[in-house]
Parts: sequence; structure tokens; C-alpha cells
Amino acid sequence: MKKNLNYKKSKLLKIAFALLVAILFTSCNATKSVIASGEASDKLSVKQVIKQHQKNNADFNTMQARVRIDLIQGENEQGYTFGFRMEKDQVIWLNAPLGLARMMITPEKVRFYNKSDNTYFDGDYKLLSDFVGVDLDFTKVQNILLGQAIYDLKDGPHQVSVSGNSYALSPKDQNALIELFYLINPSHFKMDSLQLQQLQKKRMLQVDYASYQKVNKQVLPQNIRIIAVDDTNEVTIAMEFKSVALNDAVRFPFNIPSGYKEIIIK
Repeated sequence: MKKNLNYKKSKLLKIAFALLVAILFTSCNATKSVIASGEASDKLSVKQVIKQHQKNNADFNTMQARVRIDLIQGENEQGYTFGFRMEKDQVIWLNAPLGLARMMITPEKVRFYNKSDNTYFDGDYKLLSDFVGVDLDFTKVQNILLGQAIYDLKDGPHQVSVSGNSYALSPKDQNALIELFYLINPSHFKMDSLQLQQLQKKRMLQVDYASYQKVNKQVLPQNIRIIAVDDTNEVTIAMEFKSVALNDAVRFPFNIPSGYKEIIIK
């Protein structure tokens, strides 16, 4: 069954809305907002900026939270709070109450089901990649959620300059098809912003981090704003992480109910 890109996006939005039906309560560890008090210096080398960014990647085994999501497309806006669990490098799991809808992302697959229309998807990252206009995999999705660079900064030389009060980091040799820029915070060396453009395809992905929070000595994003543009289509996703808890025992139950209709993307 063939579907055009606009249909794919509207279908994914529908599924996302179903996933974000209500609140999953989780335990809450002590958290506090991180105040960015550092000052960017042009004396810091590109190697030092990269080293600090990689050093400050959050170190934990599991994470769970309540996440407020606002989805904006044109004049349409909807917001919900839903449950979030992660086992770092292994699983990202979303859940609506009573198992009405559920999503599980692993390095190999993207899977979800929706009881409101008895449908399910069991496939690769093409659906998410088409949605944001950038080729995604598990590591890129996880890094966006954790405020880390989506590509390995050791792959090729980079350059750095001071922009406002951030370190502007970019590859020395930009890909002819993709332009990539990171803005790194001088206080905790997590991302202030990610900007990725595919000019020929009129695609753009921008991820802004308005604030961070400290949980068990780990610095994690608190407010993330994702803007995805594909030609004239634009989708904005605003995320607020609440009640974040690290290293608790968590489960990732996922079973697609029998009799559901598969969503096939070609």
C-alpha cells in the first residue's frame, strides 16, 4: 500500500496523538534546574570543546519520566503528558494508560500499536526519518533526547567559534548536501541548539534546548523544542521532561494485540 509523504506525516501525527493520551505516574528523584552561568571563551580549542561535550554525556542505566508534549502543525496544536522509559543504548519506550497505545524503539526497530483504530507498525526508521526529514537511527534519537551531538564528533575535523554565549561547532568540510551546526553551552557543554539543513531538498531540522535539569548529578534536558521543515510543511514538537528518575528498575512490556491491521510504508 503506497502512501505519499503528506499522508505519512498525518498518519504519524495521528498515532502520536493517540500515544499521548494521558499521564503515567512515575517515582521522582530530586531534581533542580541548571542555571547556565558560564561564559564562552575564544581561548578554548575545538578539541577541548569536543572533549568536554563528550565527557558530559549523561551516565545512567535507566530513565523514566513524565513528558509533556505539544505538537504544532499549521494552526493545529495539541498537548498531552505521557509516560517515558529508557534503557540507555537499548530501548526507548512510550506508554499510554491501560496500554491503550504503546511505542517501543530499539536499535533495530520502531514498533507501536494503537487501540483506538486497531492498527500497528513494525518496521525500521524510515517512518521517523520521513517525519523529520533527516535519516535517523536509535543513536541519533537518543542523543537528541539527551542533548548530545547526533553525529560522532571524532568523524572528521571540526571548527569552533563563539556565537553569542555558545560555542558554535561545525564540520570543517560541510557535506555538499547537508549543513550541520551545533551550539554548545559553556556551563555544562551540552547542546544549546542543533541546526541541520538539506538545502536542495528544502529540509531543515532544528532542536533547541531552553533549559536543563540536574538529576542524581547528571545534566539532562528539561525543555526541548524540535522544528522539522520539509518544503512548505512544518511541524514543531515541544517537550518538557518532568518527574525524572534514574536507575530505577523498569520494564518494557510490548505485545501487539492479535487481529490488528499493519501499517505498511513503501
